[in-house]
Amino acid sequence: MKTITQIEKEQIPLLSFGKKDVLTNPDDRKNRLADLYRSQTLGNLLQTKVKLTFETSDEQVYQVYTTVWAVGTEFISLKGGAYIPINAILEVQ
Repeated sequence: MKTITQIEKEQIPLLSFGKKDVLTNPDDRKNRLADLYRSQTLGNLLQTKVKLTFETSDEQVYQVYTTVWAVGTEFISLKGGAYIPINAILEVQ
């Protein structure tokens, strides 16, 4: 298991992300998307924060505690204007 580094959302624009999906199982990908849409609803209606665990192109794993504002087809938008590619997200809590 890789070490998870806590990060602030303001540091996310400094990271680079790969093109490949970090999840290989199609069911895991489907669940990730459902979790992201749920977190978007919680963020917009209740300003509830979630923990996002994601992997960068250098295979470092980070976790951020933040509000998800929008879920697009390829990226999510976080409070404060940061973006994370959906294919880089390992887990939504």
